Amino acid sequence: MLYWLTEFSDGGDVFNLFRYITFRAGMAFFTALIFGFIFGLPLINFLRRRQGKGQPIRSDGPQSHFAKAGTPTMGGLLILSALLFSTLLWARLDNPYVWIVLGVTFSFGLIGFADDYAKVTKQNTNGVSSKVRFTLGLIIAAVAVAAAAWAHPPALSYTLAMPVFKNVLIDMGWFFIPFGMLVIVGSANAVNLTDGLDGLAIMPVMIAAGTLGVIAYIVGNYNYTEYLGVHFVPGTGELLIFSAALFGGGLGFLWYNAPPAAVFMGDTGSLALGGALGAIAVCTKHEIVLAIVGGLFVVEALSVIIQVLHFKRTGRRVFLMAPIHHHFEKKGWAEPQIVIRFWIISLILALIGLATLKLR
Repeated sequence: MLYWLTEFSDGGDVFNLFRYITFRAGMAFFTALIFGFIFGLPLINFLRRRQGKGQPIRSDGPQSHFAKAGTPTMGGLLILSALLFSTLLWARLDNPYVWIVLGVTFSFGLIGFADDYAKVTKQNTNGVSSKVRFTLGLIIAAVAVAAAAWAHPPALSYTLAMPVFKNVLIDMGWFFIPFGMLVIVGSANAVNLTDGLDGLAIMPVMIAAGTLGVIAYIVGNYNYTEYLGVHFVPGTGELLIFSAALFGGGLGFLWYNAPPAAVFMGDTGSLALGGALGAIAVCTKHEIVLAIVGGLFVVEALSVIIQVLHFKRTGRRVFLMAPIHHHFEKKGWAEPQIVIRFWIISLILALIGLATLKLR
């Protein structure tokens, strides 16, 4: 929104700063962070009053989780509010990629909100049907992927870009739509599965968002793409503002979500943020790199799939409990130990993902 102040600039005044994506990204970060600090505690108190008993705790989960009974959920509202306010304030609103990612984020956020609301009101862990959530997610993702393909340059639409291999594009035709749908829906559900310990999901999401934001800035800048040998996707640089706002909002939320958490993110936040990561990857043509940067989420999701399939086939479990972070809890690892080690793994994977830009 504030970008339009550049119309009053003669090139040598303060309004000229709004032309620079990096400046607006920095301001988006601080705006979202301050928003989180200001409205975090009032929102938590409101959720605590409205929810009473808070988020229901799984009866088959680790015993240590019963001490968290009464903690309110839907804390993702804080992140999403900060993200929306900051993005609308600092991003260019004539950019289609900004609206695609915002649309995915808040549509998935509504699905998560409905699921959290059902769990809180019924006081059990069964919220909205998984089939309903999955179907709605596929519909939202289909619209987003089709819009991204329309916004992409003709040479890139419906193609899959390969990391490391320079100038390699796989023409998927219309099959790119279902592929992109799986990227977005898979990312949303993988982050949702990761959100099981205080602070476990939000930091890897922030790391992944920051990494994808840098990638978006690079692939949206012709000079950088020429130097690095990556595909130029004009307009994606604006997604750095979105990523910076997500990072700032996430940091504000982490202030209250750090162990012991005063509020849980809930499906409201995890589905929305996971969908956002998938949408950014589709818009920037870095779907495969997302699997590297978000490798922690991939492992969490795979642990559940492996557990379910193996149990149905043999009646035995591969892990003590899935997702895999609960397996380590069952093995006696302390919750902060799991969380911090998973953060470290996320940071390493993010650096590997960034390295693919140079390895050509």
